[in-house]
Amino acid sequence: MEFQRAEIKVESEKEFDELKAAINRAFGQDKVEKFLQQIQSSGIRVRNFEAVLTKGILERSGEKLAGANYQSLYNALPLSDQSQMREFYLSKLEELDPALRTKFKKLYQYY
Repeated sequence: MEFQRAEIKVESEKEFDELKAAINRAFGQDKVEKFLQQIQSSGIRVRNFEAVLTKGILERSGEKLAGANYQSLYNALPLSDQSQMREFYLSKLEELDPALRTKFKKLYQYY
């Protein structure tokens, strides 16, 4: 039996899509290494999405929002949408090229 992911409807589609696009840009071929370097230099854990938002790393890796930041956008989402956004971010982390993950192995270690 194949695993089937339960679909949960996104309530705040506009904000959700903006954040999702920002994550996709950060994990783009030309930006992902810089994104990981910024996480590494900030001393936070790579899997801690809220800390990535708090430190403004997502803004520094791509386009800035006019009059807002990604953390306030995330905080405006309902809890179900926030959970889905964290899951999306974590899935992007796991999809990274193994060579890049090896290069940043300290970020991926549990401690």
